[in-house]
Amino acid sequence: MTTVVARRVIPGFGLTLGFSVFYLSLLFLLPVAGLLIFTLQMSWQDFWQAISHPQVVASYKLSFGASLAGATINAVFGSLTAWVLVRYRFPGKKVVDALVDLPFALPTAVAGIALVTLYSTTGWVGQYLQVWGIRIAYSEIGVVIALTYIGLPFVVRTVQPVLADFEKELEEASASLGASRFTTIRRVILPALLPALLTGYALAFARALGEYGSVIFISGNLPYRTEITPLLIVAKAEQYDYHGAAAIGVVMLVAAFLLLLLINGLQWWTNKRNGGAL
Repeated sequence: MTTVVARRVIPGFGLTLGFSVFYLSLLFLLPVAGLLIFTLQMSWQDFWQAISHPQVVASYKLSFGASLAGATINAVFGSLTAWVLVRYRFPGKKVVDALVDLPFALPTAVAGIALVTLYSTTGWVGQYLQVWGIRIAYSEIGVVIALTYIGLPFVVRTVQPVLADFEKELEEASASLGASRFTTIRRVILPALLPALLTGYALAFARALGEYGSVIFISGNLPYRTEITPLLIVAKAEQYDYHGAAAIGVVMLVAAFLLLLLINGLQWWTNKRNGGAL
């Protein structure tokens, strides 16, 4: 009897793990460690003064609030977009599917200019909203629109594969048992989509939190009103206040990490609950 020895095409665990850690260290761990070490050179008083200035606090509120608002909007309408793309056939479906990825391909500065063209008081859409006293450009609403625009693909592309693999027989079984469409969505479809939806929500939030190019054009960069935190970081770096820029960056890093950790914890709890239910 001839013994066949299976050979692994991909290298073993040790080599791949070492390469992965090295790669992640170059891209993420070393820059983050450098930022933290640079910030530790500041005294606590200087650090607190840099991160608690009223102008900086106002930028925190806008950046985190607008990012959460944009991610929440995308969680709703991104899921609906994914549903339409998976469940229905219509003319131009492939075009619509390709347009979802447009924020990935289009430079954010170009997107910002396009949004200003649409929503300024003389823009194609803004001039009609101005009649009703609604101002989009150079306001907090414009910031939310910009962050919603750049975060949409993350929700659609995480929910879409789950919907495509979802068994329609489960919906039919729910309907045969007398459940309404709302009950089927709430008790059958939504629990299956929730982990992917939370992942897309977290990705959209994280992407919006660090957005710069599209926001600076439509926000107007008004201090204490429409000035986002990434803009303040860039402004301090341009003024050679590297410690101040690093301090604000550390606050954004820690806050984003904690929020993403919370969302991932919710995702883990959802997976565990669904697994236990099965």
